[in-house]
Amino acid sequence: MTRVSIAALFCALFVGLLLPAQAQAATSARRSASVQVLALKKVEHHIMRVAASRKGTPYRYGGTGNGGFDCSGYTRWVFNRLGIHLPRTSASQVGSTTRTRHPRVGDLVFFSHGGHVYHVAIYAGHHSIWHAPYSGTRVRKERIWTGAVFYGHVKGMRKAVAKQARKITARRARAAAATA
Repeated sequence: MTRVSIAALFCALFVGLLLPAQAQAATSARRSASVQVLALKKVEHHIMRVAASRKGTPYRYGGTGNGGFDCSGYTRWVFNRLGIHLPRTSASQVGSTTRTRHPRVGDLVFFSHGGHVYHVAIYAGHHSIWHAPYSGTRVRKERIWTGAVFYGHVKGMRKAVAKQARKITARRARAAAATA
């Protein structure tokens, strides 16, 4: 065999061995990314479902439960249902988030004036929020009415999404084993 044909044979074997592994790794990465996206969407949907479940609950200053909510009591109650514990006040909840300019459904929206946070709500997408507005009103969804807001990703969301991703992966593995 000539040196050229040995080199060609070696390359063919090398590429033949590597390409399937690389293809498998790429497929696995795509599958993992799709599971993460699906998990994030499920968590976002769950937050919106929980937030909407309290629609019509009266505003009550200092309220944290079924008798009524103030803004931070409402956000705290919603995230507690997801296993994420937020501090009691809107100003304190800022510390439980990472600021972002590109909000996602389920992020917190902080309303501020003169550097002071006076209200918090849950981002519902399309420039709208779920919140407990003020005395005499009820929990509702409405459009953001001011530009004096900033957004924060809730720090515990990563764990919630990872937990959901594990559930999806386990469910898919059970389905694949059942069809095999």
